[in-house]
Amino acid sequence: MSYRVVSEYSILQAMSLTDEQVCALEAKAEAIRETILRMLVEAKSGHTAGPLGMADIFTAFYFHILNHNPELPSWEERDRLVLSNGHICPVLYAAMAHSGYFPIEECLTLRKFGSRLQGHPERLRLPGLETTSGPLGEGLSQAAGMAYAFRMDDKKQRVYCLMSDGEQEEGNIWEAVMFAGKHKLHNLIAVMDRNNIQIDGMTEDVMPLEPIADKYRAFNWHVIEVHGNDMRAFVAAVEEAKAIYEKPTLIIAHTIPGKGVPEIEFDYRWHGKPPTQEEGKRFLKEIRTMGGQVPHEYA
Repeated sequence: MSYRVVSEYSILQAMSLTDEQVCALEAKAEAIRETILRMLVEAKSGHTAGPLGMADIFTAFYFHILNHNPELPSWEERDRLVLSNGHICPVLYAAMAHSGYFPIEECLTLRKFGSRLQGHPERLRLPGLETTSGPLGEGLSQAAGMAYAFRMDDKKQRVYCLMSDGEQEEGNIWEAVMFAGKHKLHNLIAVMDRNNIQIDGMTEDVMPLEPIADKYRAFNWHVIEVHGNDMRAFVAAVEEAKAIYEKPTLIIAHTIPGKGVPEIEFDYRWHGKPPTQEEGKRFLKEIRTMGGQVPHEYA
């Protein structure tokens, strides 16, 4: 039996998004950003810039792209989403909660003792997680293994691996790149969060990555570059990736770290820094009013 998750956004399965559908997804992404900020303020620790920047992409996955069912997290026919850079898990948890895997209120237990929502995802603690991710660079190898196994078993599921640009500095990544390219794993789609920051500074200052697209192409990958905060463009990129049959695909998603809060956008110091309570209130207002451009009853 094959079906897609039935949710409030089940209409978004069409390849071409209407303006109304895009608005619905963007509104959900805003709600997820608000949840992320509340989580981090409550936890008093965690990463801010990456989760805010990736909210649009996680919204696209959980409310449009993934073949999944929150009521049956272990459904055999589900697509697999592997988060390699586990430190951005606030956005993963928020997207899962909003799509129905667990109550949204549980998000406020992030990083607390005994919580299912650890600072890095732990697969055995929370149904719906596909992998435990802490050390950077491992997710693509895990995802490639899943994709290879699905192809061996003649399964139709897709595997999506979300990873950071900074972790391209890890050698394990390139072992996976070679493996996937050699075996032409067309059911593997990797998404790189190209936000240009890492904990010590800008990626091109710490360890230059460019020309990153050409490096992947050299290992037999199809590469797409896209504005990762443009919902319509990102969904179109995934649809293009699905149409590629002879090789794996990398989507380089150029995102804005700290998206929605202008004062922290592109500031690498917010890579691993949570907002204080006062900052949290200010940041929530920024997101709700688009920097004061629109009124909001809860601002």
